[in-house]
Amino acid sequence: MGSGGVITPEQAAFNVNYYDLDLKVDPADSTVSGTVEVAFSIVHPTNVIELALDPKLSVDEISSSGTSLRFTRTDSTKQVYVYFPETLQPGVEESVRIIYGGKPRVASNPPWNGGMVWSETPSGEPWVGVAVQMNGAWLWWPNKDHPSDRPDSVAINITMPDNLVVASNGRSRGETDRGDGWKTWHWFVSTPISNYNVTLNAAPYKTISEPYTSIAGDEFDITFWVLPEYMEQAERLFPQFAQQMRFMEEIAGPYPFRRDKYGVAHSPYLGMEHQSIIAYGANFENDNLFGLNAGFDDLHQHELAHEWWGNLVKVWDWRDFWIHEGFGTYMQALYAEYVSGPEAYFEMMELFRSRIHGNTDREVAPREHMSSLEITQGTRGGNVYYKGAWFLHTLRYVIGDENFFKALRRFAYPKPEMETVTNGSHLRFATTDDFLYLTEEITGMDLKWLFEIYLRQPVLPVLHASRRGEFVRLGWDIPEGYSFPMPLQVRIDGETMTLVPQGGVISFEVSDFVEVEADPSNWILKNFQLEGAEE
Repeated sequence: MGSGGVITPEQAAFNVNYYDLDLKVDPADSTVSGTVEVAFSIVHPTNVIELALDPKLSVDEISSSGTSLRFTRTDSTKQVYVYFPETLQPGVEESVRIIYGGKPRVASNPPWNGGMVWSETPSGEPWVGVAVQMNGAWLWWPNKDHPSDRPDSVAINITMPDNLVVASNGRSRGETDRGDGWKTWHWFVSTPISNYNVTLNAAPYKTISEPYTSIAGDEFDITFWVLPEYMEQAERLFPQFAQQMRFMEEIAGPYPFRRDKYGVAHSPYLGMEHQSIIAYGANFENDNLFGLNAGFDDLHQHELAHEWWGNLVKVWDWRDFWIHEGFGTYMQALYAEYVSGPEAYFEMMELFRSRIHGNTDREVAPREHMSSLEITQGTRGGNVYYKGAWFLHTLRYVIGDENFFKALRRFAYPKPEMETVTNGSHLRFATTDDFLYLTEEITGMDLKWLFEIYLRQPVLPVLHASRRGEFVRLGWDIPEGYSFPMPLQVRIDGETMTLVPQGGVISFEVSDFVEVEADPSNWILKNFQLEGAEE
């Protein structure tokens, strides 16, 4: 079971305003128990709302204003239907309180196959994390499970053994020592947040923290929660966090969650973009993800990029998930270019190209509704990342750097005045078409053909090249019904010029023995076929 998909009437009838989680998490028996309050507004008349919770977890009671409500669920589905005694009218504000508990599903391969992560530090202490993006937060707490609805704020109160430190989203509201070996850590998220981003990180953490001044002028803390055994490595890595933050701010605008903090939590799995406190489980060394000599910690940079692409700008249907992952992946190439120059950029793009599935019948950005599992299954999963990144690479070539980087900035913050906002109103939902219309507005160009060929259908264009004596012919083979007026750089005897195909074909004559190379810098996502030369 995944998250999202076609929204049901029982989900569409209400909009969540606020979650209040008050949970006891016990590493000794791998259990979670407690209460979740859901405050919401009615959008359409209804007497029933749909929440979601893993059937592995029991629900003891659901109530509203102290009165128990009837609910139904099954042993095999996540849906929990909550019934009210009368029809709730549009505009009415209501809340329910769920008492639940049990042993949540353990992540079999975090972060890709999610759930709770129960691990141990090198000294044998509990080390606990959560990774549920691909499946949904319903794996460990009850909520409305659809990406189109983000609560305005969330309170996260986690009670755990008092020898641990609990780091979570948002800003700290302090701790309450229970006096019985347990302590409650209070966190509050002051801006909208996706359910899958709500997290906890628990271990006997130590912290490294320094203030950071955003390009917007706001000061907030960058804090690293790390296992004591790794403090030396963490201190060496820590300066990169601010360096990478500055780069992302220059590219996409101010860090969106400076009202709260920027945190990094040392995690017992690879990583995840939990809003305002990303999970970091790499080895404190550069080039963790891709093994290239790009000169920076690319795992951290990828997760940091999601604070803009995924957490600031979020898709309301998983069909547009490439906006999270394609943009997030492309930021590594841009940062490689910034740190180590164009050669490192193109080397990383070549690596991404090798990971694109060419033999597939699945488009990157389908027009039908998708669940989180449908959009990432099979060949589409990798292409959401790498073909999405390569689309941006080719788009940059087509529209030029000035337009391209303006489009990135305006996609994150549509109006410059939004860059000063911190109250959550700057966060927004977006689609593939939103990005298309933005780039067309900025450039004055018709770019529908480009989006259609790379994102809306699966087949890559093929560049056929042939040479017969002095006659050179370059032609595009594309799926029937599509156009592809791609400008093509051609290097002839060391000189590069840009040619535009007529009817999909470029032809010209050159002298014998003159070297001809098409797309010499490899900007265009394509397959290439060299046909037999004839004298």
